[in-house]
Amino acid sequence: MTIPLQDFAGSCHCGALGFTFRTALPVTAWSVRECQCGFCRAHGALTTTDPAGRVAFHAREPGLLRRYRFAMRTADFLLCARCGVYLGAQIETAAGAFGTVNVRAMTPLPAGLPAPSSAVYDAESAPERVRRRAQRWTPLETMLQTTDGTSPTGEDP
Repeated sequence: MTIPLQDFAGSCHCGALGFTFRTALPVTAWSVRECQCGFCRAHGALTTTDPAGRVAFHAREPGLLRRYRFAMRTADFLLCARCGVYLGAQIETAAGAFGTVNVRAMTPLPAGLPAPSSAVYDAESAPERVRRRAQRWTPLETMLQTTDGTSPTGEDP
């Protein structure tokens, strides 16, 4: 028997950008992470993924999408240029495209979220980081495009 996926919506504060996170997992079984890197701490991010689920990022106002790559430059972190909210991140790998979402951008915030676990990825090499994300992040339905129609390739510029 296949368990149907449940949709959870999220967006930036001004509504220009958003996502739909689809999972069969009950909220109480989500793996919620609190990454300890400077970017995630500065944004107060709590992230979740489901390798058996799906995620789709969308842009009602594509001109407000800002993609930010830092440190190893292995993924695009998606932010709204108007309100500054961090929605999540996406990566394109040889195994496919994957994403993670910022739970704090979900509306409404799902009831029953488990306490976040602290996550530190400082010891990973770039190939290890890409491999972990391909295994643990949620498959993307489509990569969020930039205003010029291009999408990230997973390669460092």
